[in-house]
Amino acid sequence: MTGVHHWLRTRFFPPIPEALRDDVALLRANRVETLTPMLFLMLAATTPTAIYGGIASVHPFIRIGFPIILAVVCLLGFLVLRHNRGRRMSPRRARRMIVESTWLSGTMGAMCSSWTVINWLAAPPATHSYYAIIMAMGSLATAYCLSSIRFATFVNLIIGLVPISALMLTSGNAPEIAAGTSLVVATLFLLRMILQQHGQLVDLLELQRQMRELAHTDPLTGLANRREFDKRLDEEIATAREGHPFAIALLDLNGFKPVNDQHGHAIGDGLLCEIAQRLRGACGDHAVVARQGGDEFAILAPVGSPLLETSLADHILAALAAPYRIDGRPISVGASIGTATWPEHGATARKLFEVADSALYAAKAVDRGQTSSVESIGRVA
Repeated sequence: MTGVHHWLRTRFFPPIPEALRDDVALLRANRVETLTPMLFLMLAATTPTAIYGGIASVHPFIRIGFPIILAVVCLLGFLVLRHNRGRRMSPRRARRMIVESTWLSGTMGAMCSSWTVINWLAAPPATHSYYAIIMAMGSLATAYCLSSIRFATFVNLIIGLVPISALMLTSGNAPEIAAGTSLVVATLFLLRMILQQHGQLVDLLELQRQMRELAHTDPLTGLANRREFDKRLDEEIATAREGHPFAIALLDLNGFKPVNDQHGHAIGDGLLCEIAQRLRGACGDHAVVARQGGDEFAILAPVGSPLLETSLADHILAALAAPYRIDGRPISVGASIGTATWPEHGATARKLFEVADSALYAAKAVDRGQTSSVESIGRVA
């Protein structure tokens, strides 16, 4: 039984990759927010005809009250969505909207289904088909608007179409049996399309995620690229406050060109990857490490980073000091670093880069990367 449950769960509700869950929630919520207002108006517009078509012998609370409640809920929902239109959609708000849409649509579907079944049972056989049409159109329209939320779609189709389909298939009336069969087939086809849509949605979002990573990641080392570093630095400056400094460091290798000339570009690429790995290990989650291009790297130690409590240049150079061995070959290479601190050395990204760049080239000229010289020049420049 556990195996069957697992198969059903993975078949109808396949898991979403962790990295895509926020993106999936946002897409679902945005789709619901876009399509639902028109659904609310359509359902509200059917209220007068539903009241008019109700059977007089049915209790007024069901015959009249249910349609009125549905109309009020729809109008309120339409007004709320209009009010929230243009509001930024966060992952948290998206998940809340998904849950609310599921429960609200399920409750409304149960009311509509109850109204339909009760009126069907009270109506003469010649008018049964009208109630089936009303329920089918409402359920299918709701399922389309909620198709990005699989669970909500399944709940609405089951609540809305299973009871009326069962009545049609067991009525003993050949046309109603034929119509009920067609309704079941159409529902199964719609469910199949929803499952396929989910797979295509996940594939599309995965492709978008990969493209975003490629746009902001250095393909050789896996570090952030210049674009991502600039973006993170701009964000840090935008949120910076007096008394909460942060720092950047620019690093350039000494003797990298001879490595390429003597050992080939494959060894040079391997060396860059090894340096990137050491920088990543030295900074961890406490700094943004980026490859600016060629043999140039940049480090951003944001506000609150423990790296700010140490000598940033010394810390980085210590991580790069151990000998290198690439594909079994000993490689000798040095590094020079220039640093700049906000706001001491500048309040803008351009000024911080100018100071750090000047310190870097002063360090290369004076000491070729000795720690003491790099740190003093990097902080004074």
